[in-house]
Amino acid sequence: MRKFKRTFFAVLFAVPLLAVLGSCNKFLDRKPLTAALEDLNQGGIEAEIFGIYSNLRQSAGFTSIPWLGVHDFRSDDSEKGSDAADGAEWVAPFDNYLYVKDLWATNTYWDDHMTLVTLCNSAIQKADSLNLVDQSSIINVAEARFMRAYAYFDMVRTFGEVPIIDTKVYQSADLCKPKKTVPEVYAFIDADLTFAAANLPANWISGGSNKYPGRLTSGAAKALHAKAYLYRQNWAQALSLCQQVMGSNEYELLQSYYGIFKDAGENSKESIFEIQAYVSPNGSIDQGCIFATTQGVRAATSTGWNLGWGWNTPTDNLVSAFEAGDVRKGSTILFSGQSDDPSTGGYGRVLPNYILDPVPGPLPRKYWNKKIYADPAYRASTGFSDNPSWINKRIIRYADVVLMAAEASNELGTGATVGINLLNDIRNRASLGDKTFTTQDQLRKDIKQERRVEFGVEGERFFDLVRWNDALTVLGPLGYTNRCRYYPIPQPVINRCLNVVIQNPEW
Repeated sequence: MRKFKRTFFAVLFAVPLLAVLGSCNKFLDRKPLTAALEDLNQGGIEAEIFGIYSNLRQSAGFTSIPWLGVHDFRSDDSEKGSDAADGAEWVAPFDNYLYVKDLWATNTYWDDHMTLVTLCNSAIQKADSLNLVDQSSIINVAEARFMRAYAYFDMVRTFGEVPIIDTKVYQSADLCKPKKTVPEVYAFIDADLTFAAANLPANWISGGSNKYPGRLTSGAAKALHAKAYLYRQNWAQALSLCQQVMGSNEYELLQSYYGIFKDAGENSKESIFEIQAYVSPNGSIDQGCIFATTQGVRAATSTGWNLGWGWNTPTDNLVSAFEAGDVRKGSTILFSGQSDDPSTGGYGRVLPNYILDPVPGPLPRKYWNKKIYADPAYRASTGFSDNPSWINKRIIRYADVVLMAAEASNELGTGATVGINLLNDIRNRASLGDKTFTTQDQLRKDIKQERRVEFGVEGERFFDLVRWNDALTVLGPLGYTNRCRYYPIPQPVINRCLNVVIQNPEW
């Protein structure tokens, strides 16, 4: 398996580093840090907040193979990928549900999420200790509380009961607290996201231009909160928050589905929350994110198709899930031995054959994730042919809010008047015809199908199946059992916090 080094930027390094990003068109492209503090109009903990964004971008637990294993490999939509010998040890604990208590992937996933929590706590504690009550500082605190909630939402879905760390960590023992129940963790998430939604701006537009593209907004907090409610079947709260996001006029569905995943689609009107990444056109500035690199087509460099590490490849099951005429199929999946199809986001290139085709080729998989397929011209200009690290990781899209609203409205009994229309908004963008409401159960099935094909290989499918109580039926033939809904807490955590953090009872 290819090795990569995870670099942890110190908070004090994060802000000076941002000053060099003069050509970046994302939120890091801000006024030079040599300007006066008054000119920047920054909060008292803005350095810490930028450090949090930087940490998120660089953490393997959020942007690399550990995240893919937990969020994608466990679904029926994707598998480990790459060639058979590369990372073969990942197949059993993720594709085959033979969970391991002491595994680099999940140890890293836990540690990186807790690191994000501790960085957020430090920022919040500093603001409190300095009694920072100016508007900019309150916004900074709201950003930290959003990020903390985001970390805990991943943690509670993945591990179930986990410790809540809500104060600054001075020593490792401070991380050893007894686990809280799942409802208690969600209550903590609720409090953070309520604060974030109330105090983050609707947008960062100033003087007619977006001052910080990609920076957190109240819409992001409401969208994430809606999802947290959806997972508990709190339909009314979820629908209310979705309606607020939809009624804000800050977001819309892009006309082109594949356009969402192009460079020009980053931080678009459909974007609600993305992890930001940037590499300058000549490659001299690299503030990249390894997310796309982990999944690019893998082959020998001599073939011209060594575009990444080749992980997280779509399955036959996902390929067959798309209806005829659904443009999302060609925008989600690259097919070995076929054109990359410019009509669905390709660049006019033909992929080599799959190694086991009747005419064998150099590619070890039949399918590849097209949503991270980088522009060959930009690859060439940067010199990063197998490392398209400038691609943002999409976390929450407006389409997710629309489908959450459709689901919640259907469960509340307004599927015939509200839910079906929202579902059809998503289908129409995919060049599919309208569905007609017949029964609540049928619309529920239609929404489940639509979520699958809309968010293929985007890390939603496994957790959707679990929350719908469909995982045993769908994934059982692949080895899933009910206890696999939660991963065991990493053994190193249990060892460090002996008799304080107790292993999940089913493990």
